[in-house]
Amino acid sequence: MMEWLGFSCLLLGVLLWPSRTQNVVPGTALNCCEGDILLLLDSSGSVSSYEFSRLLHFLSELLLPFSLGRGQVRAGLLQVGTEPHLEFGLDAHSTQPGLQGALHRTRQLQGDTNTEAALRQVQGLLARAGAGDELELPKVLVWLTDGVQPGMVDGPMAELRRAGVSLLAVSTGHGNYQVLQRVVTPPIESHLYFVDIDDISIITEDLREAIIELIRVERLRVVQVSSHSAVLQWRPVLGSNTDFYSFLHYSSVLPGGGEGQPNGGASSGGQYHRRTLPGDASWVELRDLQPDTIYTASLTPNSQSNHDYLNTLSVTFTTQPEVLSPAVVTVTDSGPDRVRVSWGPLQTEHVQRYQIEYGALPSGQVHTVRLHGHQNSTLLTGLEPDTQYLVTVSALYSTGKEKAMSVKACTQEVLPALADLQLTPVGRDAVQVRWWGHDEGLRGYWLNWERGETQSPSRPAFSCLYLPPGSLSTLLTHLAPSSRVCVSPVYRMARGLGLCCTARTQTAELFQRWVSRPDGGVGVASLSQRVVNTLPQCFPLPDTEARGPSLTDCSRAPQTPQDPSD
Repeated sequence: MMEWLGFSCLLLGVLLWPSRTQNVVPGTALNCCEGDILLLLDSSGSVSSYEFSRLLHFLSELLLPFSLGRGQVRAGLLQVGTEPHLEFGLDAHSTQPGLQGALHRTRQLQGDTNTEAALRQVQGLLARAGAGDELELPKVLVWLTDGVQPGMVDGPMAELRRAGVSLLAVSTGHGNYQVLQRVVTPPIESHLYFVDIDDISIITEDLREAIIELIRVERLRVVQVSSHSAVLQWRPVLGSNTDFYSFLHYSSVLPGGGEGQPNGGASSGGQYHRRTLPGDASWVELRDLQPDTIYTASLTPNSQSNHDYLNTLSVTFTTQPEVLSPAVVTVTDSGPDRVRVSWGPLQTEHVQRYQIEYGALPSGQVHTVRLHGHQNSTLLTGLEPDTQYLVTVSALYSTGKEKAMSVKACTQEVLPALADLQLTPVGRDAVQVRWWGHDEGLRGYWLNWERGETQSPSRPAFSCLYLPPGSLSTLLTHLAPSSRVCVSPVYRMARGLGLCCTARTQTAELFQRWVSRPDGGVGVASLSQRVVNTLPQCFPLPDTEARGPSLTDCSRAPQTPQDPSD
């Protein structure tokens, strides 16, 4: 008798559980869907062992067609007992053999039916599952219960619905219909099932289709669009070599205001195209579109083996308005005799050449420069200083169309350099600075020098000073040995070319030695004159160097320089 019972249980297991090596799945959903399915299974003592095994077999058949993993369908199982038990999470299985094996190994908890505690855990699981997802993926909770003492589930279920979770329920009992009716997501006729445990397999297809409608990927996306082209992308849903896509696109609103129709389009003049794409295609590029036009595109999967879950996808988009070059013209690198002119966008496929015309305003001679269509800037030289020019950039298109844009460009005025600079030592670390400049347009003078105090020998400490245009002399103290003193004239637009002189260390040492001689035969005035003659002659430096350190490198001098004549 025991042997017969053992054989019966074994036979029952064979009937209830599909082979984990099964490869042929009738009516497979393939890649139709993307989302999370969390199964809430009543595993309490009110469910018999026979009912529990039938429920597991039902779940096995329900999930068998889906492709699993991130970007596909993720499935998890949470058991309801005295305390909820997570049998496997949403990321636990990415293959059907793994999922089917986990269902086969699931054991009943027994105990009380604490659905409220399980629903609190469901909220946390689904909230964590959606964290970090680029797109908000659909989430489905499938509740399988015998209907006995479901508990106070209205509140937690309402919170899940507000969070966007779709709630479906399957009851193998005939009680608490009102409770189940309140908690499921409409429509009730496809989301709530009451069925005897022995007949539960008859609702497998209906429940699966209801889930697929909630997590079906129906996204034909426009990932790139311009004035004349667009790139469309979709999730591959076909697998056979004989499968193919029928692709159609046409202009809904034409540039002249007419409407294109998907009936050939000849009479309406709209752009209407149909093509066939291979079954492994996942994107298509549409070219030769009209700018600023509304297009509708549709994609129909055609499969020899799978007809149940393949819907026609469609998307509507508008091409961008046509932007002809030059759309923007900029002027940079302005100098007394030159400016650089740049333009965009660069349209090498359409523009044959550019023509740049420029002349001094109001009626100067017009000069012309012709460039290839792949260039987007040029340097205009030989210009007059402090002069306003009108610059026109014209593009000649291969279609014969032309577009031009004009801007005004100003050359800089010629800034006179400093005429002369002299340094006269008046102490160990001080010099009298005198200079001469040009008065026309002068706004003042900019001085900078190296101080003697510095925290880092590799990084000198600079001081800077601005003086009004009437100042031609000042006293600098606390200079560093061999400090270089630079003076630049400041005009309305910029600083002019300055001069620099170097204060030598030996000058200060010689002065100290001479004044400490016992005979004291050399006076201060003659001594100063002799010292000045030992200094090198001042000289102009390159423009950027002669102007010394930038304003951010300067700090306030330890002693404000003053003109000793004041």
